[in-house]
Amino acid sequence: MAIKIDMLRCFLTVAERGNLADAAEALGRTPSAVSMMLRQFEDHIGAPLFEAGRKSRLTRLGELIRVEAGRELTHFDSTIAAIEGLSRAEAGHVRLAVTPSVAQMLMPAILHRFAQDHPLVRINMRDTDSATIAHDLAAGRADIALASLGPQAGFERALLFSDRFGVVCPSDHPLAADWEALTWTDLVDIPFIANGLCHYINDPDFRPILDRATLNVSGTAALLSLVRAGMGVTLLPELTMQDAGADITFLPLVDASIRREVWMFTPTESGMTPATAALAQTIREQEIPLTH
Repeated sequence: MAIKIDMLRCFLTVAERGNLADAAEALGRTPSAVSMMLRQFEDHIGAPLFEAGRKSRLTRLGELIRVEAGRELTHFDSTIAAIEGLSRAEAGHVRLAVTPSVAQMLMPAILHRFAQDHPLVRINMRDTDSATIAHDLAAGRADIALASLGPQAGFERALLFSDRFGVVCPSDHPLAADWEALTWTDLVDIPFIANGLCHYINDPDFRPILDRATLNVSGTAALLSLVRAGMGVTLLPELTMQDAGADITFLPLVDASIRREVWMFTPTESGMTPATAALAQTIREQEIPLTH
């Protein structure tokens, strides 16, 4: 008969309690069942573990086995706890790739809520442009992605939200004076700063404006700094501007219905860990702070 974990646990409990009755109560067994399991263990060992007639004193061999059994049970219990934690999304590791505006405006509330429910799950979040996120997904470097991308092989794609594009300029810019009638024509003679999101805008009236741009900036923080400095105006999605400050403004166009779509990419259900599934669900439940 092979030594079983239950035998080690039974032996250690009797050694700690000093008698069969207390050990049986702690293990939820009858004293006779505990006595039988001890006897099976000793038969396998081929030597007594307790001094004859007493369960309060171990033999020399019993002392040695007690140390080894304790070490094994500690490892076994920690392994079981880890497995159960992973299965209940109480532990694990999730790699998250998101666009900068999503990282800044949505993820703090999402991750705060997730951390309250799953405090032991480790999150590694990377904020970058959608093209880089596509590469991360293809290379297996992300478990969940939030980006403006088409379908990605091996991942499920669900629309998280969409927000409108608008002109971004200083609050005292002449465009802001009559913004309710703002059209593409109003941008023709104004310096324009291109950015990585401009390629999502397919309106043909925007193409001449983009073609004139002599400055292209990928980082949102640097882009807004240049707008504040009077280098030109730009186009950005509404979510990007939620915390831009009073010195800069977002002006939607009346003759354009251009919108950015942000999609959530997750592995197929069979490919998701419980921690990944739990974070994806938290993201789905988050209210998006958009005005339109």
